[in-house]
Order: sequence, then structure tokens, then C-alpha cells
Amino acid sequence: MTPQAAIIIPHHADPVRLERCLAALAPQLDPEIEAVVVDNAPATPLPAALITRFPAVRLVVEPAAGAAHARNRGVAETRAPLLIFLDCDCLPDPDWLQRALGAARAHPGALVGGRVSVFDETPPPRSGAEAFEAVFAFDNRAYIARKGFSVTANLVAPRAVFDRVGGFRPGLSEDLDWCHRATAAGTPLVYDDGLRVAHPSRSDWPALARKWRRLTDEAWGLQERGPRARMFWALRALAMPLSALAHLPKVVRSRQLHTPSERNRAAATLFKLRITRGAWMVGQACRSARNSETRR
Repeated sequence: MTPQAAIIIPHHADPVRLERCLAALAPQLDPEIEAVVVDNAPATPLPAALITRFPAVRLVVEPAAGAAHARNRGVAETRAPLLIFLDCDCLPDPDWLQRALGAARAHPGALVGGRVSVFDETPPPRSGAEAFEAVFAFDNRAYIARKGFSVTANLVAPRAVFDRVGGFRPGLSEDLDWCHRATAAGTPLVYDDGLRVAHPSRSDWPALARKWRRLTDEAWGLQERGPRARMFWALRALAMPLSALAHLPKVVRSRQLHTPSERNRAAATLFKLRITRGAWMVGQACRSARNSETRR
């Protein structure tokens, strides 16, 4: 019997969060659902006890580094006509799987992105990074409505769409790139607020900076490399501090922040991050220009 759906979970050296994810997911599984964890860190094998605790979940190993390779491997290892992508550090709601199946029935042939809320793994008070993420992280409704993509932490997709547009491409903003390719091929993209997972916030500045450096590098990977594109990228970089001012009212009005000190820490982190990202972006444009001159 062909399974009804396949849940693809990429994993890289995070067994504690993976175990928490699978503990929330396992009660929802039945024989008609494939669930595959794709381990992307073969040099650090998962604890054997973790694997045996969840017999309904299959483990495969993908040695090529990167979540794009891991997700593509998960798709290749499964047969179901419906693909459901979930990140290993996310906690699915108790009815998440049923909501995903229902969303697929309600929107046949479409991509469906769900809500990704944020929770803190450390006790109060919130750090600047945690306060920032409480306001700005994972606004998947806005991503879908304004930017035309859903994060792959909570995404339902027909396998036929994946087969038609191809897999995720490593080294760039893979969820944005893949969703844009799918929608360009005529696939609808919709948001379902009832399809919910929770993602831990970054607890400190180094963790937040790593996240945004990766996102900035991936966004750069989607850019053209000509002089005009570099100039546009550099202008965006210079506008980063001003964009912090534009986003400051969101910090002030946020219902996710409960004290003036949390708002102050979130605002300080907002400006620090935007200024830092601007410096990264200028560096990328300058290195690209130097490389272009060297090739000449």
C-alpha cells in the first residue's frame, strides 16, 4: 500500500531537540504515514537509544552537507504523493499531522505553509536575541503574502510539484528559491494558521548572528553578479541602519514583549543586527567586484 504522506525531517548534530520533536510527532503517526529523519552529520552518529525509541520513524544518512541535500534525500527515500517538511528543532502541535492532511485536501495541488511560533528555551529575563526573535522570527504569514515563499520548517507540498520543479538547491535561500520556482510553474501557495509548529528562539547574540550571516550569504547566492546587481546590493546594505528605524515601531507595539527592558533589548539588537548585516553585504559586493576584476 502506498503511504498517504511522507514527513521529511533533516537533522544535523542536534539530538536533544530532535528527540523532543519526535516525542511530539510520534503519537500522531500511523501506518499510512512515512516519517524519515535524514541525518546530515554522519561523523557524529545519533544515539542508538534515540532511534529505537521511535520505531515508526526511519533514519537515513546523507553525507553531503546542507539541509537542501538532506531534504532532497528524504524525498528520494519516500514514496507518498504528499510531502510534509518539518525541522528537527520544531515542536509540532498535537493535531499538526491531521491539520497538514486536511490542508492538502482543502487546497489540492497547492503548497501550504503553516504558522511557526517562537518559544524560549531559557528562563526569564529574555536576552536581546530572544526579545528580537519574539518580534521578528518566522512571520510565515507575511513571508507567504508578501514574499511568495514559506519556510520549510512547516510546509506541505504535493510530490508532483517537487518532481516538476526539481529539488532544493544548496548554497542559497533554498526555501525561497524552491517556492519561487514552484509558484512560477503555476503552483498556488497558501497559508494555514491552524497548521502550527513552535521553534526555539536563538538565545544569544552569537547564535543570532550565525543565523543571519547564513541567511545573508544565501540571499547573496540568489543575486546576479554584474556591476548593476552589485551596486543595488551595496545600496541595500547602506540602507540597513535606516531599515532598523522603519522596523522600530514593531518593537514598540509588540504584544510578545512584556516589559520596557525587553523592548529596549529588542531595539538594541535590531540596530546591531541591521548595522552588522550592512557591513557583511558591503563586504560581499566588494569581494565580488575584486573577483570580477581578477578574472579580467
